[in-house]
Amino acid sequence: MRVFSSFDDVSAAAGEELGTSEWIEIDQQRVDTFADATNDHQWIHVDAERAAAGPFGGTIAHGYLTLSLIPWLGSKVFAFETPGAKLNYGVNKVRFPHPVLVGKRLRAHVTLGEVTDLPAGKQATIRTTIEIEGEAKPACVAESVVLLLSE
Repeated sequence: MRVFSSFDDVSAAAGEELGTSEWIEIDQQRVDTFADATNDHQWIHVDAERAAAGPFGGTIAHGYLTLSLIPWLGSKVFAFETPGAKLNYGVNKVRFPHPVLVGKRLRAHVTLGEVTDLPAGKQATIRTTIEIEGEAKPACVAESVVLLLSE
């Protein structure tokens, strides 16, 4: 686990691969709970019988469920313990190259991208590739942005 305790540490690591998270299995309960939270009950996610005859041979996770795992998966790889608040600022780019079948396992490869100075602290981009065990293409590739505010 890489821990950044100062703004200088963060700036010095720009462009570095930070590591890979542990695996997490995507089960139907997680998909159903996400469907309930977002009111997205499309059959491809929640109807196992119908999805078995569909294009993927079973239910798949929502793309946004996969995206929402980035903070947790990232927390297994690195931590910003800089002074002040840490704020999610947004996402510059997101792609979902391959569906995640329920029952598959995911993990994240994380790279610290560009780090820029702000009057209130730093802005850092985090590049995350979420790999699906046994698949050549990733589930998600995203560049998120975090603000690291000074006290």
